[in-house]
Amino acid sequence: MGIRFGIHIGPQNIGIDDLRRLWNYADTHGYQWISVWDHFMEAPPVDGTSPHFEAVALMSAIACETRNVEIGCLVFCMTYRNPALLLRSLISVDHLSGGRCAIGLGAGWHEMEHNAYGFPYHPPKQRLDQLAEGTRVIRLLMAQDRTTWDGQYYHISHATMVPKPLRNPMPVWIGGQGEKRTLRIAAQQADGWNVPYISADAFKHKSQVLDQWCEKEGRDPTTIKRSINLSFNMAATQAQSDASVDGLLRQWGPSAARFQGPDGKVDRDAVRRVASGSLVGGPADVAGQIEQYAAAGVTALNIAFRPPVNFEALQAFTEDVMPKFL
Repeated sequence: MGIRFGIHIGPQNIGIDDLRRLWNYADTHGYQWISVWDHFMEAPPVDGTSPHFEAVALMSAIACETRNVEIGCLVFCMTYRNPALLLRSLISVDHLSGGRCAIGLGAGWHEMEHNAYGFPYHPPKQRLDQLAEGTRVIRLLMAQDRTTWDGQYYHISHATMVPKPLRNPMPVWIGGQGEKRTLRIAAQQADGWNVPYISADAFKHKSQVLDQWCEKEGRDPTTIKRSINLSFNMAATQAQSDASVDGLLRQWGPSAARFQGPDGKVDRDAVRRVASGSLVGGPADVAGQIEQYAAAGVTALNIAFRPPVNFEALQAFTEDVMPKFL
């Protein structure tokens, strides 16, 4: 089985023209997925002043300008929107796209963002309870003509959801890696599970935990799709590999010290091998890293960009790396 490739973009510090260029590139170069994230300020948090675009509006634009890719958000924070309103918005995106929209949901983590915009930032248990309940409401609204729900967080009465999605139900993806709650919610309610920025070994372990939850919930684990987002730090050529590694080390900051030897020098080969959640180095390095993920069971991989987008490296990935795994 080959790998299904997609592109994920954090729409911060980037202009609309480059975003448009990226989603149209994905649509015309064999990628099967394009997604944005759901933040109102930069991630990781700094001071909230980075330019930033909103997810639903971007998905609507993608729906109108593409013809092939599945469109998603990895993932919508359940605390930011009433689930009925979110579903209504995404059904509109689904119709605009001709039935290519998917629903990505998560519990949220960006405390500074919650505080800045007036969203209550509950402890993890409550946020996960809210995720489970909101996902249930969304599924009921897609399945029923009228829905009444009187829960802890959401209350709807004889609510309709017309029109229904063109692809009904729209696939629901749960994002995250928490083994006690998030993966259990995925086993209970999700069509797919997405996890960002972890190693191949960690992905294999988390996937096994998801299988165990499926067994406990009486669900066939093969009915849940699984995908991973990996930070894209590839250089366009193998000759630029060291520069790519150095860029990743700058992103890691103090945590990069674990790759220093007794002489204080960084072992770049170790970084290429272990790049934990990142694709780094030249095309040959990245192909070797993806082989590790394929061996761990990855069948859907989204290369994740933080602007500026290196379009030259993206072209090299598309031509020199991606075909090896299709």
